[in-house]
Amino acid sequence: MTDAPNPFAQWMAQMQDMAKTMNPALEHFTPQGFEKLWPTMPGDMVEQFAGKGMNPEGLDAKTKMLLTLAGLTVLGAQAESQIRITVRQAVEQGATPQEVAETIGLMGLFGGLPAMNKAMTLANEVLEKK
Repeated sequence: MTDAPNPFAQWMAQMQDMAKTMNPALEHFTPQGFEKLWPTMPGDMVEQFAGKGMNPEGLDAKTKMLLTLAGLTVLGAQAESQIRITVRQAVEQGATPQEVAETIGLMGLFGGLPAMNKAMTLANEVLEKK
């Protein structure tokens, strides 16, 4: 008995071939390359649209960024690009390295130490560039 081909792997190969045909430079595309395309938005703009600007009685944008970081950490720190982008944005909102570290550290209780360690490594990559 032979195993059926993995339809997801086949689909990914087709999409990669199509992308290479449309733009040969995409052959070397990485998630980190995507991060460079995603700018850090100015703090006042994020506060207006994701913080108290839309809901004056709600959470501020910095708190929302730290909560997002907590959720990404608990998920097992699988979303490396998203963690780095969120840390960048949290710092833009005024989060200190201590607040970022505490947020990630607390999530070790819920997501486990490997997830916490991975998220801390990713956050340190961002914080060292600041």
